[in-house]
Amino acid sequence: MEVVVAAGHESTAKACADMLHAGGNAFDAAMAGMAASCIPETILSSLGGGGFMMAYRADRDETVLYDFFAQTPRRKRPTSELDFQAIHADFGPATQEFHIGAGASATPGAIPGLFAIHRDLCTLPLAQILEPAIDLARNGVKVNDFHAYLFEVIEPILTGDAAVKALFAPGNSLLKKNDLFRNEALAHTLEALIAQGEPFFRTGDLAKAIIAQSAQQGGHLCAADLTSYKVERRQPLTQTYRDQQFFLNPAPCAGGPMIGFALGMLAHLCPDRVPDLCDLVQTMSLTNHARSAKTAPLEHFANDKHIAQHLAEAQDHHPSHKGTTHISIIDSTGNAAALTISNGEGNGLMLGDTGIMLNNMLGEEDLHDEGFHRWQEDQRLSSMMAPTIIKSPDNSLTALGSGGSNRIRSAILQVASGLIDHGYSLENAIDAPRLHCEQGGLVSFENTPETASFTPIAKQELLAAYPDAHGWPGQNMFFGGVHGVRKMPSGECEGKGDLRRAGIAIKIDSSL
Repeated sequence: MEVVVAAGHESTAKACADMLHAGGNAFDAAMAGMAASCIPETILSSLGGGGFMMAYRADRDETVLYDFFAQTPRRKRPTSELDFQAIHADFGPATQEFHIGAGASATPGAIPGLFAIHRDLCTLPLAQILEPAIDLARNGVKVNDFHAYLFEVIEPILTGDAAVKALFAPGNSLLKKNDLFRNEALAHTLEALIAQGEPFFRTGDLAKAIIAQSAQQGGHLCAADLTSYKVERRQPLTQTYRDQQFFLNPAPCAGGPMIGFALGMLAHLCPDRVPDLCDLVQTMSLTNHARSAKTAPLEHFANDKHIAQHLAEAQDHHPSHKGTTHISIIDSTGNAAALTISNGEGNGLMLGDTGIMLNNMLGEEDLHDEGFHRWQEDQRLSSMMAPTIIKSPDNSLTALGSGGSNRIRSAILQVASGLIDHGYSLENAIDAPRLHCEQGGLVSFENTPETASFTPIAKQELLAAYPDAHGWPGQNMFFGGVHGVRKMPSGECEGKGDLRRAGIAIKIDSSL
């Protein structure tokens, strides 16, 4: 029987595969991958961040969304006391402003999520699940091209604090391709998690380090934030598109409802034909408009009534890099896990001697559209992260997700349309050129070799309708990184890691 894993780095995928080889299930593998990703994908993943896992249990035919994303602090510190500073990330053609410092950190949920999922779904001991991560942290992993590039992009975050600089720029020079990245302190922290359990985060030495950093360096977090944090188990948002059933990340997250709205809108715009590039752009534009107009709460954003309200507008509608990674797994019994985790870009400070950098979710502009420091206390932050599971009438099962901030929803929409509308294989659907429509109407697209949907004629039609559309020279991480797996009714599996973000898939014969 085949099983399959897709992730953002070979070492992350191998950690997942090790659990499946050892007889673990998809959820054991997902937790091993989440912990392991903190070393090779250290800019994208951290135990100081948070995320979501969509879990499908084959024995119950049941899907549950685990929400362990960041929570706003229970009290606000005066802005005059905050360590909250802007830095500029250099992407080459453009720069982007991020905010870091202790005052940018929200309550992290990754560790409570690890323990909650382990209690509910896992079959292997925690020590075995964390073993690959401990080994990677202690012995190191070679930096690849993609992560060497990321180090350069966010150099101000990695060199502004002495302890961070010692880890990422030893000898006063940023780590480069093929350099060995090690985090011995994180190995000790993971061993302490095994020995002391969840209290290590709630009230133990890790909690004390978080509280001390916040109190001494201008943050909001206090003891009550850590003791009261709760992992939420949510009923997924379900949406049907062309007889395929989607399980999406529900409110308070925005990503799932917006994907659900886009799928419903696309089905209405193209009820009996395959969507073309202009249909996709129009759908993205209408979704952006509906969200900005706030014509429905997120709980009802994807329902038929709300979609119908925007159809009239559609008839005369005139054309007009965030740190996140994803893991997808399907095991031999048909369980599926789609897990997305993020640390933002990190707050730029090492958390004592733990080897952990906390998130900067309170400094993420995408999460605070009404402005910084206006958040409500003790609330789950919304997110565009959208781990997704798709069930087909023929009993095929797909798990996928993406990094990429507000491009997550457009990436998942296009991969889903490729699978369902065009009949692509998972590999072809993920490799296909992508486009994205920003809130202001700017259209960007990947100017790559033609496919069945991205022909020269289709490109001409796109440019005729959107003359200001910007073509990117080839695939780019801007358009997300969809890592997906799929199991067919025959039991055959396929997996694909998105090359835009150095993704990889591993297929395993579980009978070996």
